[in-house]
Amino acid sequence: MSHPPVDLPDALATVAETAPLVTAVTNRVTVADVAQTVDHWGALPVMSEDEREVDELVAVAGGLLLNVGTITASQEETMLAASEAASDHDVPVVLDPVGAGATDTRDRVSATLADHGVAAICGNYGEITALTGADAEVRGVESVGDYDDIAETAVACARQSDAVVVASGETDVVATTDAAYEVAVGTPEMGEVVGTGCTLGATLAAFLAALPAERGALAATAAFGLAGEAAAAEEFGSVSGPASFQTAMRDAVAGLAATAPDASDRITRVLAPE
Repeated sequence: MSHPPVDLPDALATVAETAPLVTAVTNRVTVADVAQTVDHWGALPVMSEDEREVDELVAVAGGLLLNVGTITASQEETMLAASEAASDHDVPVVLDPVGAGATDTRDRVSATLADHGVAAICGNYGEITALTGADAEVRGVESVGDYDDIAETAVACARQSDAVVVASGETDVVATTDAAYEVAVGTPEMGEVVGTGCTLGATLAAFLAALPAERGALAATAAFGLAGEAAAAEEFGSVSGPASFQTAMRDAVAGLAATAPDASDRITRVLAPE
């Protein structure tokens, strides 16, 4: 089956040349990693947890990232205010429902934000499954269950939210309301670093700030996985463990465009519901 054309060098150049501002209300574990990732793709990060300023920041942004990884009551209010500002100013929102399926609070906050007109949702298999209301096995923020029907589940999530959905796992799945694509990229080393999902969400926010949602989601998912592959292959420095891999992957993100990456044979349309 065919998939939309994904010209990865062109997508990377568009992000770098437009240098969109990305406002992030994100979790405290990986806030620096998220900021660095947005910057390394060529976009501009600005982080905030203060409801008093978030409308101004979103008003001048090209994209908004909402990550519920360390959600608090005040952060929830800031995210809702940011979401409303994004709607007012037509700014695409990427929601990362970290830990959805693990607690009632994360389930409720993630579902509420998903109903506020997000452009994309990015989570692991368990988090995306939990967002649809189905049973999911999530331990902390890790997806530990079996999800044989993840493509169908991702499409169901896309239909519920009217958003592009990226379900990350052994093989990443990008779904719209009428199709699902497998993006066969990445390496096992990416799963050994805390915050890989957060930086994938940051990547989506940077790309969707410069590109249409479906094209941006496919390009972002492919680029992120290829950067991981390049890091593991030591194209950007030697790797001796998770810490040096994380450093090499940051360098790969910053330098991926120079390698003229090709994702044309990595994306397969696997589902086209009636």
